[in-house]
Amino acid sequence: MKIIVYYEDTDTGGVVYHSNYLNFCERARSNAFFKQKLSPVLSGGHFVAKKLEANFIASAKLGDELNVETELVEVKAASFKLLQTVFRDSKKIFELNIHLAYITFEGKPQKITKDVKDLIVSLFRG
Repeated sequence: MKIIVYYEDTDTGGVVYHSNYLNFCERARSNAFFKQKLSPVLSGGHFVAKKLEANFIASAKLGDELNVETELVEVKAASFKLLQTVFRDSKKIFELNIHLAYITFEGKPQKITKDVKDLIVSLFRG
């Protein structure tokens, strides 16, 4: 997913504020659903971040065009893991390993149904 860095994404020096890389990755995950005319909020529940590891490699700046790539790493019974990488041109500048848990609307963990698992695989695998 292509992202242009706007003024609102940066600090006073024109460098992307660190938490905005998480927003860029969230947009890419949501956009995978939207491109299929779906919502990331499913009829049986939704996904929440359970654990993440962020690696800030280089800075993006105001006006940069970034590309966020998302790769499915693993699907478990009630969660899945993604690797999301942000590139400026062909240079990797940020990497996010994120573990997302599937929960009910009441906030309780639940197993991922076969239909939802198939959807995740179709959206995030190659």
